[in-house]
Amino acid sequence: MGKTITEKIFSTHLRDTPSPGNYVLDIDVVMCHEITTPGAILDLETRGIDRVFDPARIKAVIDHVTPSKDSKTATQAKILRDWAGRHNIVDFFDIGSNGVCHALFPEKGFIRPGYTVIMGDSHTCTHGAFGAFAAGVGTTDLEVGILKGVCSFREPESILVEINGSLADGVGAKDVILKIIREITVNGATNMVMEFRGEVIDAMSMEARMTLCNMAIEAGGTCGICPPDQTTAEYLFPFMKDEAGSVEGLAECFRDFHSDPDAVYRKTFTLEVADLAPQVTWGYKPDEVRDIGDMAGTPVDQVYIGSCTNGRIEDLRAAARILKDKKIVAGVRGILAPATPKVYSQAMEEGIIKIFMDAGFCVTNPTCGACLGMSNGVLAAGEVCASTTNRNFNGRMGKGGMVHLMNPMSAAAAAVTGEITDPRDMI
Repeated sequence: MGKTITEKIFSTHLRDTPSPGNYVLDIDVVMCHEITTPGAILDLETRGIDRVFDPARIKAVIDHVTPSKDSKTATQAKILRDWAGRHNIVDFFDIGSNGVCHALFPEKGFIRPGYTVIMGDSHTCTHGAFGAFAAGVGTTDLEVGILKGVCSFREPESILVEINGSLADGVGAKDVILKIIREITVNGATNMVMEFRGEVIDAMSMEARMTLCNMAIEAGGTCGICPPDQTTAEYLFPFMKDEAGSVEGLAECFRDFHSDPDAVYRKTFTLEVADLAPQVTWGYKPDEVRDIGDMAGTPVDQVYIGSCTNGRIEDLRAAARILKDKKIVAGVRGILAPATPKVYSQAMEEGIIKIFMDAGFCVTNPTCGACLGMSNGVLAAGEVCASTTNRNFNGRMGKGGMVHLMNPMSAAAAAVTGEITDPRDMI
């Protein structure tokens, strides 16, 4: 019987099977940030085992609240900063070089097909876009990963998500994943890996695939994963050129991490996107989603463009198409947080930052910030935000605030009109 991508990765990283259906895997990359890692660090210190399994395979960043907003967040940052220093963790990104973890680490070439990746962050599933098994874990698992380079998982099951057709202009990866979650619900992929395949995936950029995999967790998935291909090879070739003489050769190597034709899946879901409209959440769950036309006219107080979902250069370019030569409507606040310094710099070089600023946006440093209601654009009670982030939970961006998730073009259109608007009418 054939194997899925995930089953192949598990078999090549298996350390132990302590009981039927449970696997202990060797981990290639342990990622850390200042919100969830300090607790693990302090516990390891308390236990007298303040060690790391391999400083070269640990990547750390201060990204959720940066620069620190108060004494508490400054202390969290200091714990991570001091820990990285005493353990000689070279790949530590502090203020000035830091960016949103799930955009920064792939940009640095830290993620490869066939890797196992963990982090104390639910959106670690983003990195499955590269054909890696990447999962968010709790504090205990993170501690073990830091100390021993292993993590335990259940036997992997996968749901095959086939996405076919061609996306219309104004419709993107964010709309695809929102539509999938709308159809299968927030429990539709619980404890499974969502394996994305089909014509739409083949045509997607790596940025788009990361957007897709980023929200697998919102359907309950452990990870989202895409078969690595030519597009993956082109993205990674600058970091892997010594391993293959050409992009084509690298892409051929990546075929080792494709599912076999006779692989068995727990479920299969098929989506045809030819008629897909931009999608928008309407309630407090990620599966409470409607076509944008059904939400048109809903007033907004704030527009937020950024996050590990939609803060990459491709997303900023898309929003800038709508904003060029336009102004934010009076009474609406616009906030842009490019995901990494590289994205910020590239957006400046391309004139995108000027487009945003001329439109009236506040452009901030790279940070998670407002996405989880910690800084950089927290909502007041009763306020509404059109956001390119990944969660619309009650109070997510501020107590009593309402978040409508949407793609970057839809968010930009809302900024210009002051209400939810179909961006296809403005292209």
